[in-house]
Amino acid sequence: MRPLKLAIVGGGPSAFYVAGRLLKLQSSPSVRVHLFDRLWSPHGLVRYGVAPDHPEVKNCTHKFDETAEDPRFRFFGNVNVGDSVSPVHSALNLPLSSIYKNYSHVVFATGCTLPTLHSALPPSSHSIPALSMVHWYTQHPNAPKTPPPLDKLTHVSLIGNGNVSLDVARMLLTNVDVLKKYDVPQHVLDVLAESRVEHVSIFGRRGPLEAAFTMKELRELINLPEASMVPIDTSILQAPEGTPLSRQQSRVLQLLSKGSKNRFGETKKTWSLDFFRSPTGLEIHPSQNGRPRATLSLAHTQVDPSTKRAVETGESSQVTTDLVISSLGFHGEPTASFYDPGLRHLRTLSNRVVNTTGQILKNVYASGWAATGAKGVLASTMMNAYDVAETILNDHLNEAPPDATYETVLNPKPDLEAIPPEVKEGIEKKHVVQYSDWKKVDEEEQRRDSIEFILNLPGFHCADQRIIAANSISALQHTSRAASHSVFDSTFTAQKWHR
Repeated sequence: MRPLKLAIVGGGPSAFYVAGRLLKLQSSPSVRVHLFDRLWSPHGLVRYGVAPDHPEVKNCTHKFDETAEDPRFRFFGNVNVGDSVSPVHSALNLPLSSIYKNYSHVVFATGCTLPTLHSALPPSSHSIPALSMVHWYTQHPNAPKTPPPLDKLTHVSLIGNGNVSLDVARMLLTNVDVLKKYDVPQHVLDVLAESRVEHVSIFGRRGPLEAAFTMKELRELINLPEASMVPIDTSILQAPEGTPLSRQQSRVLQLLSKGSKNRFGETKKTWSLDFFRSPTGLEIHPSQNGRPRATLSLAHTQVDPSTKRAVETGESSQVTTDLVISSLGFHGEPTASFYDPGLRHLRTLSNRVVNTTGQILKNVYASGWAATGAKGVLASTMMNAYDVAETILNDHLNEAPPDATYETVLNPKPDLEAIPPEVKEGIEKKHVVQYSDWKKVDEEEQRRDSIEFILNLPGFHCADQRIIAANSISALQHTSRAASHSVFDSTFTAQKWHR
């Protein structure tokens, strides 16, 4: 078989699923797969997007470890591939031209990393994306330096009712003693322990039949032992006459009709699902007694039966709140190569990337959210990635598709053992993380049962990650545990929370 040397840009689940499937389908020694991630650690959203109290979601990482054990596979972390400057400031920048020179095929598995913002809710100290909260409690390298001022908040409004919204609500409402059982950094627990949040409102522009959350997430919130749900008007839980319901929709209506495990009013903390509400503005009020206050304006909506879209009824209402957190989905980075502004992710045709004129780019592919947009769960991501791997192999063996353009100028006869010179230099300078480096840290995290280890390494900063695992783990074990993630600022700056 002709040499197949694949570069995968991105190190999340989709990237590993493509790599694992391709290596399994083709046992030829003339195959190489190199993964590049601008973060220092692999696994993407599995590491930095999963709520800490959902550790079972991370079980897939053992499969990724199996892929990494294949001698034909290599991982290079802290490497930003592309012609735009990386938001991860310490990442080595690797131009696409270097990928083209050194590889015969490339897959973009870069995901959708930017939060979708609401036009009526410009970022401010009172209005932040849910992604900032998620990055904070999972300790993403780009996490805000300043924690949310939960000790000054009593009411939080979540815009959007997907799983991410319910994750954030659950983190805000769950007793800290429960969260201590999971992999949550101590300084995050400390902030949550001081929280004064008493109510979380979750607003959705459509009704319960169109809600984006899953039954699992809803059930977890309903069964919280320390919180209760505001009962929902029974008229909202009645499906329009003649409307066929899926099993999921029927179960959602039944669960919401039953209500929370605790009767409303019996708990200090409460939450509500407020359907048929769409934000139209946020008015900020002067701080009173150190507490931020704002008024959230909401248009009342209904679902158009013909389009299934939310339309305003002409009525409106207002809610006094302390903080608005928007969870409206994610999109790709506009500066990414082959980004389609209409789709807000890469445009593909049968897994192959197409350019602005609609031509298929030879040996250029996209997988996961980079190709489909931010939708689906791990299982659907895996199936998509498997299909991409099979497309790559079929194209390679059959010289297909014949109408593909050669615009990207990938190397048809790459040196299988060579890596881009920029990456080679980065490894020599201990600036690039390889999988064996990462595993040393991962194993130490597992031993200590906490990511606190990595946060406390001198020289490691969440917003300015360094390669910290190239040296022996024994040396790292004897370093001072003085916190190097720096003391959080006392002020809650919007600049650090709405990026």
